[in-house]
Order: sequence, then structure tokens, then C-alpha cells
Amino acid sequence: MEKHINEFLCYLTNEKKYSSNTIKNYEIDINEFKVYLKKEGINYLDVDYDFIKGYLMDLYNRNLSRNSVARKLSSLRSFYKYLFNNELIKTNPFKYVKTPKKEKRLPKYLGVEDLEIIFNTPDINTPLGQRNRLILEVLYATGIRVSELVNIKISDIDFYSKEIRILGKGNKERIDPFGDYCLDAINMFINDGRKKILEKHHTTCEYLIINEKGRQITTRGVEKLIDNIVKEASIKKHVSPHMLRHSFATHLLNEGCDIKTVQELLGHESLESTQIYTHVSNEHLRSVYLKCHPLNNKSTDK
Repeated sequence: MEKHINEFLCYLTNEKKYSSNTIKNYEIDINEFKVYLKKEGINYLDVDYDFIKGYLMDLYNRNLSRNSVARKLSSLRSFYKYLFNNELIKTNPFKYVKTPKKEKRLPKYLGVEDLEIIFNTPDINTPLGQRNRLILEVLYATGIRVSELVNIKISDIDFYSKEIRILGKGNKERIDPFGDYCLDAINMFINDGRKKILEKHHTTCEYLIINEKGRQITTRGVEKLIDNIVKEASIKKHVSPHMLRHSFATHLLNEGCDIKTVQELLGHESLESTQIYTHVSNEHLRSVYLKCHPLNNKSTDK
């Protein structure tokens, strides 16, 4: 089984072009299933529908959320589809297993005041402070994923048109615009801080965002530095890079941007993925209405 798992992960990397984070999740889910197979004494090629029902019961008994169960099923369905396509099994036993409906959780986002505090925290008089400010500016100005951010090359940036070429999920390319604040942050880092980091380590790098050694930064590196910025800013919230993406989408909709445009900017394949932000926007409108409309306050004179 180990051999086929490794081949499957290579397939996801080389042919499907999945991100390292996505592939890691597949690996975790499949290896977890492998442990369950060993405990039950079942060969992975002999798995059938009834056995899968027992595995699902085991997952629910561990009090996993429906979202977690759905993800694990998706990973195993893909793995067994790969086995089927390579004629290692006669049927994919996961093909007809019903995926539990995902829990709809509204994405969390930051208000403008919190964003201003966070953005003003990095010390732009230092090379790394300039880089950190740039990371925040690009994530919020474009709404891109952190995995897309770390892969931006300087050659992907059109400084005149203020656009960045983004390589998204499934190797799909899109163009995202950005504003003047982001342009200023890019120019400052490229012409000052980035140059100093590269000169210090006698190296070159084609990627826009680099670490303190002048190499391409990792997604984990971005997550850690944002954690540190938020702690330094004394913001009592867990702020992830993805929350800046949520903030980007929510603020656009709150300001009247149409959902189709937001979908394209986020790089969502399906409009359904973007519609979750309309719920957030509607909640915002509702709270403003309840707070501001005079007839909603009983103490207000008519």
C-alpha cells in the first residue's frame, strides 16, 4: 500500500499540480485509513461498501465534524479512483458513498480599524518590516491565497497597469489588480529592503517575497510572521492569512461590488464558493439596519 500511496501523491504533485498543503492533507487522511485497515485486518484492495460504513461510524464516534469527515472521504475517493484507473481494483468502493453535507460556517473577517492597527505594526524602516508590510498589503489588496502569494515572481507584476499575474489552483492563471498603497509597498521593498537582504547574503531570487536569508518564503513562514505581527499589535483575535482574504471579499461586497467580480478576483471556480460571503455581507447589513433604523429602537420618539 505504501508504494501506491507514494505514487498517488506524486501524481497529485506532478500531474494535478496540487499545493503542498493539499497533498499533505491527502497523505494524512490516507495514512489514517491505513492504520484503521491494519487494526481491522483488511487489505486495502479488498475494501467494500460495508467496510466503509464501519469506518464512517468510527469517524463519527470520534466526534469529528461533518467537514472533517467529508474531507477524509474526498481524499479516499480520489485515492481509490486512482487505483481503479490504474486497474489495481475492479471498482471504486468509495464512488457511491454519500458525502455528509458540509457545515456552513460564516468566514471571519477583520474590521477596518483592526486592519489599520495590524498594517501599521511592521517597522518599515527595516528590511523585514518592509517585507511584512508588503505581505499584508498584497494579501488584502488582492485577496489571493497565501500559497499564491509565495509564488509571485517579480516578472509577474505589471507596475504600470498595477496588476499581478496569479497562478491559482489547478495551475489556472488569472490577473488580479491592486491599488496605490500596495504599489508603494512593492516599490519600497524592491528598491530598499529586498535589495539589502539579497546583498547581505550575496544571492539573487526571482520571487517577490523572500525570507531573511534571501530565499523564497514558505506558506508556513508567512503564517508565523502574521501570528507575530498580530501579537505585537495586541489584537485579541486569531488572524490567519486566509482571514485577510475573507476581509477582502467581505469589504468589497459591503461596498457594493457584484458577486461575479468577487468570484473572478478570488479565483473561485464555482460561484457557490463565493456566495458564502454574501451571507456575511447580509449579516452586516442587518446589524447596521437594526442599529440605525429609528423604528427598531422602542425608546425612540415617533
